[in-house]
Amino acid sequence: MTSIFQTAMGAEFQRLHPALRRRFSVGLAGGEACTGRGVMDRIWHGPAFVKPFLALGATRNILVPRPGRNVPFVIENVPYRDTFGRETVSFVRTFHLPGRARRFDAQMVLGPRGDRVLDYLGTHQHLATDLHFRAEPDGSLLIRSGAHRFREGPVDVRVPELIGATAEVRESYDETTGRFRVRVRVVNRWFGPLFGYEGSFMASYTDVRAHGVRPGLRPVREEARA
Repeated sequence: MTSIFQTAMGAEFQRLHPALRRRFSVGLAGGEACTGRGVMDRIWHGPAFVKPFLALGATRNILVPRPGRNVPFVIENVPYRDTFGRETVSFVRTFHLPGRARRFDAQMVLGPRGDRVLDYLGTHQHLATDLHFRAEPDGSLLIRSGAHRFREGPVDVRVPELIGATAEVRESYDETTGRFRVRVRVVNRWFGPLFGYEGSFMASYTDVRAHGVRPGLRPVREEARA
Protein backbone atom coordinates (compact mmCIF):
# COMPACT_ATOMS: atom_id res chain seq x y z
CA MET A 1 0.00 0.00 0.00
CA THR A 2 2.21 2.81 -1.33
CA SER A 3 1.09 6.44 -1.52
CA ILE A 4 2.34 8.94 -4.07
CA PHE A 5 4.45 10.55 -1.34
CA GLN A 6 6.07 7.28 -0.29
CA THR A 7 6.83 6.49 -3.94
CA ALA A 8 8.45 9.90 -4.47
CA MET A 9 10.55 9.68 -1.29
CA GLY A 10 11.59 6.05 -1.62
CA ALA A 11 13.49 4.60 1.36
CA GLU A 12 13.74 8.06 2.92
CA PHE A 13 10.02 7.87 3.74
CA GLN A 14 10.83 5.47 6.59
CA ARG A 15 12.90 8.16 8.32
CA LEU A 16 9.77 10.23 8.99
CA HIS A 17 8.10 10.18 12.41
CA PRO A 18 5.45 7.40 12.45
CA ALA A 19 2.63 9.96 12.71
CA LEU A 20 3.91 11.72 9.59
CA ARG A 21 4.30 8.39 7.79
CA ARG A 22 0.63 7.66 8.40
CA ARG A 23 -0.47 11.15 7.36
CA PHE A 24 1.47 10.97 4.12
CA SER A 25 0.34 7.41 3.44
CA VAL A 26 -3.05 8.84 2.47
CA GLY A 27 -3.89 7.35 -0.90
CA LEU A 28 -6.16 5.08 -2.89
CA ALA A 29 -4.25 1.93 -1.96
CA GLY A 30 -4.66 2.55 1.77
CA GLY A 31 -8.20 3.86 1.36
CA GLU A 32 -7.81 6.61 3.96
CA ALA A 33 -8.44 10.34 3.87
CA CYS A 34 -7.00 12.69 6.49
CA THR A 35 -8.61 15.83 7.92
CA GLY A 36 -6.58 18.19 10.10
CA ARG A 37 -8.30 20.71 12.38
CA GLY A 38 -6.46 23.29 14.40
CA VAL A 39 -5.32 26.89 14.62
CA MET A 40 -2.82 28.92 12.67
CA ASP A 41 -1.05 31.05 15.24
CA ARG A 42 -0.09 33.54 12.56
CA ILE A 43 -0.75 34.28 8.89
CA TRP A 44 1.67 36.92 7.70
CA HIS A 45 2.35 38.98 4.58
CA GLY A 46 5.51 40.62 3.27
CA PRO A 47 5.82 44.19 1.90
CA ALA A 48 2.69 46.14 0.97
CA PHE A 49 3.29 45.71 -2.76
CA VAL A 50 2.48 41.97 -2.53
CA LYS A 51 -1.12 42.63 -1.44
CA PRO A 52 -2.55 43.04 -4.98
CA PHE A 53 -0.92 39.77 -6.05
CA LEU A 54 -2.32 37.96 -3.01
CA ALA A 55 -5.77 39.41 -3.69
CA LEU A 56 -5.58 38.27 -7.31
CA GLY A 57 -4.48 34.79 -6.32
CA ALA A 58 -7.30 34.56 -3.79
CA THR A 59 -9.87 34.78 -6.60
CA ARG A 60 -8.70 31.28 -7.61
CA ASN A 61 -8.02 29.98 -4.08
CA ILE A 62 -4.26 30.53 -4.27
CA LEU A 63 -2.62 31.99 -1.15
CA VAL A 64 -4.55 33.98 1.47
CA PRO A 65 -5.13 37.75 1.02
CA ARG A 66 -5.44 38.71 4.69
CA PRO A 67 -3.07 38.32 7.65
CA GLY A 68 -4.37 37.12 10.99
CA ARG A 69 -3.63 35.52 14.33
CA ASN A 70 -5.20 32.51 16.03
CA VAL A 71 -7.12 31.61 12.89
CA PRO A 72 -9.17 28.35 12.94
CA PHE A 73 -7.87 26.06 10.22
CA VAL A 74 -8.88 22.89 8.36
CA ILE A 75 -6.82 20.87 5.88
CA GLU A 76 -8.44 18.12 3.80
CA ASN A 77 -6.23 15.44 2.25
CA VAL A 78 -8.48 13.18 0.20
CA PRO A 79 -7.29 10.75 -2.50
CA TYR A 80 -9.22 10.27 -5.76
CA ARG A 81 -8.66 9.68 -9.48
CA ASP A 82 -8.81 12.79 -11.62
CA THR A 83 -10.42 12.94 -15.06
CA PHE A 84 -7.12 11.75 -16.60
CA GLY A 85 -6.98 8.64 -14.42
CA ARG A 86 -4.16 9.85 -12.19
CA GLU A 87 -4.18 9.23 -8.45
CA THR A 88 -4.56 12.66 -6.86
CA VAL A 89 -4.47 13.83 -3.24
CA SER A 90 -6.18 17.09 -2.32
CA PHE A 91 -4.43 19.65 -0.11
CA VAL A 92 -7.34 22.02 0.47
CA ARG A 93 -6.68 24.42 3.34
CA THR A 94 -9.47 26.58 4.77
CA PHE A 95 -8.64 29.55 6.99
CA HIS A 96 -11.63 30.80 8.96
CA LEU A 97 -10.73 34.47 9.08
CA PRO A 98 -13.19 36.93 10.66
CA GLY A 99 -16.03 37.68 8.29
CA ARG A 100 -15.07 35.22 5.57
CA ALA A 101 -13.34 31.88 5.19
CA ARG A 102 -10.48 31.74 2.68
CA ARG A 103 -9.19 28.66 0.86
CA PHE A 104 -5.76 27.73 -0.43
CA ASP A 105 -6.26 24.80 -2.82
CA ALA A 106 -3.74 22.36 -4.21
CA GLN A 107 -4.03 18.94 -5.82
CA MET A 108 -1.02 16.63 -5.93
CA VAL A 109 -0.11 13.85 -8.35
CA LEU A 110 3.00 11.74 -8.80
CA GLY A 111 5.44 13.18 -11.34
CA PRO A 112 6.02 11.26 -14.60
CA ARG A 113 9.33 9.77 -13.40
CA GLY A 114 8.00 8.87 -9.96
CA ASP A 115 10.73 10.79 -8.13
CA ARG A 116 8.75 13.90 -7.22
CA VAL A 117 5.24 15.16 -6.64
CA LEU A 118 3.56 17.59 -9.01
CA ASP A 119 1.51 20.28 -7.26
CA TYR A 120 -1.36 21.97 -9.14
CA LEU A 121 -2.55 25.17 -7.47
CA GLY A 122 -5.95 26.83 -7.37
CA THR A 123 -9.46 26.15 -8.59
CA HIS A 124 -8.39 25.96 -12.25
CA GLN A 125 -4.88 24.50 -11.86
CA HIS A 126 -3.31 27.39 -13.76
CA LEU A 127 -0.10 27.09 -11.74
CA ALA A 128 1.97 23.94 -11.36
CA THR A 129 5.27 23.20 -9.65
CA ASP A 130 7.42 20.21 -8.72
CA LEU A 131 7.67 19.45 -5.01
CA HIS A 132 10.74 17.84 -3.46
CA PHE A 133 10.22 15.93 -0.18
CA ARG A 134 12.96 15.28 2.37
CA ALA A 135 13.00 13.65 5.79
CA GLU A 136 14.94 15.68 8.34
CA PRO A 137 17.17 14.11 11.05
CA ASP A 138 14.49 14.71 13.71
CA GLY A 139 11.81 12.87 11.70
CA SER A 140 10.11 16.02 10.44
CA LEU A 141 9.28 16.63 6.78
CA LEU A 142 10.72 19.38 4.59
CA ILE A 143 8.99 20.18 1.28
CA ARG A 144 10.50 22.62 -1.23
CA SER A 145 8.92 23.80 -4.45
CA GLY A 146 10.63 24.20 -7.79
CA ALA A 147 9.90 26.68 -10.57
CA HIS A 148 6.26 27.48 -11.29
CA ARG A 149 4.65 27.02 -14.68
CA PHE A 150 1.55 28.84 -15.91
CA ARG A 151 -0.88 26.92 -18.12
CA GLU A 152 -4.00 28.18 -19.85
CA GLY A 153 -5.18 26.79 -23.18
CA PRO A 154 -2.14 26.61 -25.50
CA VAL A 155 -0.04 28.75 -23.12
CA ASP A 156 2.60 26.84 -21.15
CA VAL A 157 5.31 29.13 -19.78
CA ARG A 158 7.67 29.22 -16.83
CA VAL A 159 6.87 32.01 -14.37
CA PRO A 160 9.83 34.44 -14.37
CA GLU A 161 11.90 34.57 -11.18
CA LEU A 162 11.19 38.28 -10.85
CA ILE A 163 7.51 37.66 -10.11
CA GLY A 164 7.66 33.99 -9.08
CA ALA A 165 8.37 32.52 -5.67
CA THR A 166 9.45 29.32 -3.99
CA ALA A 167 7.65 27.70 -1.08
CA GLU A 168 9.12 25.87 1.88
CA VAL A 169 6.91 23.74 4.10
CA ARG A 170 8.09 22.18 7.35
CA GLU A 171 5.79 19.71 9.09
CA SER A 172 6.53 17.87 12.32
CA TYR A 173 4.69 15.94 15.02
CA ASP A 174 4.68 16.99 18.67
CA GLU A 175 4.31 13.87 20.81
CA THR A 176 3.62 15.87 23.97
CA THR A 177 0.48 17.49 22.53
CA GLY A 178 -0.48 14.94 19.85
CA ARG A 179 -0.54 17.73 17.27
CA PHE A 180 1.11 18.29 13.93
CA ARG A 181 3.02 21.53 13.61
CA VAL A 182 3.33 23.26 10.23
CA ARG A 183 5.28 26.28 9.05
CA VAL A 184 5.00 27.65 5.49
CA ARG A 185 7.13 30.39 3.90
CA VAL A 186 6.78 31.70 0.35
CA VAL A 187 9.83 33.70 -0.74
CA ASN A 188 10.79 35.66 -3.85
CA ARG A 189 14.46 35.52 -4.78
CA TRP A 190 14.70 39.29 -5.21
CA PHE A 191 12.10 40.71 -2.82
CA GLY A 192 12.36 38.28 0.09
CA PRO A 193 9.52 36.75 2.16
CA LEU A 194 6.07 37.29 0.65
CA PHE A 195 3.60 35.16 2.58
CA GLY A 196 3.41 32.41 5.18
CA TYR A 197 1.63 30.84 8.09
CA GLU A 198 2.41 28.66 11.08
CA GLY A 199 0.39 26.75 13.62
CA SER A 200 -0.76 23.29 14.62
CA PHE A 201 -3.57 20.82 14.13
CA MET A 202 -4.84 17.37 15.11
CA ALA A 203 -5.59 14.77 12.45
CA SER A 204 -8.41 12.29 12.02
CA TYR A 205 -8.74 9.56 9.38
CA THR A 206 -11.77 8.28 7.47
CA ASP A 207 -12.47 5.54 4.96
CA VAL A 208 -12.50 7.34 1.62
CA ARG A 209 -14.32 4.43 -0.02
CA ALA A 210 -17.21 4.91 2.38
CA HIS A 211 -17.29 8.71 2.41
CA GLY A 212 -16.04 9.61 -1.08
CA VAL A 213 -14.94 13.11 -2.08
CA ARG A 214 -17.18 15.89 -0.83
CA PRO A 215 -18.62 18.36 -3.37
CA GLY A 216 -16.42 21.38 -3.93
CA LEU A 217 -13.16 19.70 -2.98
CA ARG A 218 -12.03 18.92 -6.51
CA PRO A 219 -10.92 21.75 -8.82
CA VAL A 220 -13.18 23.36 -11.39
CA ARG A 221 -10.68 22.61 -14.16
CA GLU A 222 -8.00 19.91 -14.30
CA GLU A 223 -4.70 20.22 -16.13
CA ALA A 224 -3.27 17.22 -17.98
CA ARG A 225 0.21 18.59 -18.63
CA ALA A 226 2.85 17.41 -16.18
